[in-house]
Amino acid sequence: MTTTNGEESGPAAGPAGPARPPETLPDLVAQRAVVVCCGSGGVGKTTVSATFALAAARAGRRACVVTVDPARRLADALGVQSLPNTPSEVPGDWPGHLHALMLDSKGTFDDLVQRYARTPEQAESILGNRLYQNLAGALSGTQEYMAMEKLYELVHSEEFDIVVVDTPPTRNALDLLDAPRRLTRFLENRLFRALLVPTRMSLRAVGVAAQALLRTISKVAGAEIVQDAVGFFQAFEGMEDGFRSRASAVHELLADPATAYVLVTSARPDAVREAGFFAEKLAERDIAVAALVVNRIAPSFGDNGGKTPERAPALHLLEANLAALDALAAREEDSFSGLAAQVAPAPVGRIPLFGEDVHELLGLQRAADQLFS
Repeated sequence: MTTTNGEESGPAAGPAGPARPPETLPDLVAQRAVVVCCGSGGVGKTTVSATFALAAARAGRRACVVTVDPARRLADALGVQSLPNTPSEVPGDWPGHLHALMLDSKGTFDDLVQRYARTPEQAESILGNRLYQNLAGALSGTQEYMAMEKLYELVHSEEFDIVVVDTPPTRNALDLLDAPRRLTRFLENRLFRALLVPTRMSLRAVGVAAQALLRTISKVAGAEIVQDAVGFFQAFEGMEDGFRSRASAVHELLADPATAYVLVTSARPDAVREAGFFAEKLAERDIAVAALVVNRIAPSFGDNGGKTPERAPALHLLEANLAALDALAAREEDSFSGLAAQVAPAPVGRIPLFGEDVHELLGLQRAADQLFS
C-alpha cells in the first residue's frame, strides 16, 4: 500500500520521494503495473504506448493499452478496425495477452453514475437529465477524469498485470493528473452543495438566496436550462461521498511507485521543450520520470573514416550522402541530450524513423524490437 505522496507504508517503508526508475526498458514492462505515456502532439505516443503493451505481452504478461484519443491511431497501430470502451483482445503469437480499448468518456461516466446511485431510479434520473447528457462527454476535465477512472477500473479488475495509458498532448496530460483533485474541489463547491437538497427537483425546493441567484441566471439563460441544472445537481444527492472517495483512490494510484511515467518525444526542438516542461511538472509532484523514448530519429550508420581515394565517383556521392545522414543523426542526438540528463537516471530508448507509418502489428513488432532489444 502507498500514501498519496508515493511513500510506502508498512515495515519495509522507505523515505518519501519518487520511486527509483528501472535500469532498463525491459525491466519497466516486466515489473510496473501502470505505464502512463506523455508527450506533445505528433510525436507518436499512441504507437509507443501500443509498443509498451506489446512488449509486456511478449514478456508473458497480461497487458492492456487504453487511449483517450478519439482518433483511430491506436486501432490502426494494432491493425484492427475499431476499439470499444471495454478491453478487446488483440490476437497474436506471444506468451502473454494483449488487450486494447478506446475511452468513451460518456459511457464511462454513465457506468460511474450507475455504480454510485443509491437506487436504479436515481441513476435513471441522472442519465435522463438533459444537462447531464449534453455535458457528460464535453465538460472540461471530464475526459481526463474518466480516463483515470477507466485506468483505476482496469487496474483493480485483476484481469491485467500492466495497463498502459496513451494520454492527450502534454498540457492536457497535466489536466489528466489533476483531474481527481478538480473533481473533489467541484464536489466541495458551496453552490453545488447548496443545490444538493433531498427534495423534489424544483426551483421552489432551493433556498431563498439560491432562488434569487437562479432567477437572475434564468433571465439570461432561460428558466428551462436552469431547471435542468437544478435537477442535475439535485439528482446527485447522496452520491458525492462515493465520487470523492473514488477520486482520492485514483489520486493514490497516480502517485503509487508502481505507476511509471514515460516521456515520449521526437528530436524536434519544440517536442523536446514540451517534454522537458512535463518532466519539471512531474518533479514538482515528486514523481520521477521512469523512461524517455525518442521516436522517429535518424539512424546512425557509422563513420566511414573519409578514406575513399580509389572509389568510383558514384560511390563518392553515396558516401557523401551517408556522411550527411550521420551528421543529422548526431545533431538529433545532441538535441535531446539535455533532456536525457534532466530525467537521468531514467533509461533512454530510441525508435528510428521508418519508411512508413506503423499501421499494423508487423510494424509495431518492429518498433518493439528496436526499443526493447
